[in-house]
Amino acid sequence: MKIPPRVLTVAGSDSGGGAGIQADLKTMLALGTHGMSVVTAVTAQNSLGVQGAWELPVDAVRAQFRSVVDDIGVEAVKTGMLSSPALVETVAELLAPLGVPVVVDPVGVSKHGDPLLAADAVDVVRTELLPLATVATPNLDEVRQLTGVVVDGEPGMREAAAAVLALGPRWALIKGGHLDGDAVDLLTDGTQEHWLRAPRHDNRHTHGTGCTLAAAVASHVALGLDVPDAVGAAKEYVTGAIAAGFPLGAGIGPVDHAWRQRG
Repeated sequence: MKIPPRVLTVAGSDSGGGAGIQADLKTMLALGTHGMSVVTAVTAQNSLGVQGAWELPVDAVRAQFRSVVDDIGVEAVKTGMLSSPALVETVAELLAPLGVPVVVDPVGVSKHGDPLLAADAVDVVRTELLPLATVATPNLDEVRQLTGVVVDGEPGMREAAAAVLALGPRWALIKGGHLDGDAVDLLTDGTQEHWLRAPRHDNRHTHGTGCTLAAAVASHVALGLDVPDAVGAAKEYVTGAIAAGFPLGAGIGPVDHAWRQRG
């Protein structure tokens, strides 16, 4: 019996199902991997925003991680919402000896602008988590939060990537989705550049795009692709998911993680 690649997400729960752990597991299933989870926080969240968030104890996070990794094993990891310095430090400590690819989505705020990372945790992300990353996937708001670099156009994405790489990840994927024009991202390791472009779809139902992209990169790496090919395949998957995003509730609906299956 063939066992699918095992991918672990270490992130917060989104009760509305569009982002966080829920988006990650849907993505992993859609892409043919076995998703596993370490829940770091529980949110009360819907299409209108985040109504509440409760961080899990460090011991609970550590126990989940050890339970999964020590028995089942893991071939790639994706990290998402790590709200406090203690959680970032704990997750970094757990990941350091693992020896598998790690995709770090340095989640700072939700799609609705709700803060998901404490101000005093930002420096710990810089110094302890990002140096462990195979790929870091900040959007432009997170680039500014982590490095102080403000990007207002494509030329600034190179400066942003250099500033992120200086914090230690092997690859930086700078997501330019907040810019005007095509949805353009820059992937670089400091020596080679890959510009990824996709048409911008006229669809406001984009909740979960960042989580989904990072989970897709981790899944494709676990499936055996190198980083540039994994990111390219992840971009294609997310672009399709955005195009198929659907309305839920009274606010911003989710991307459709099952768009290929429905098609």
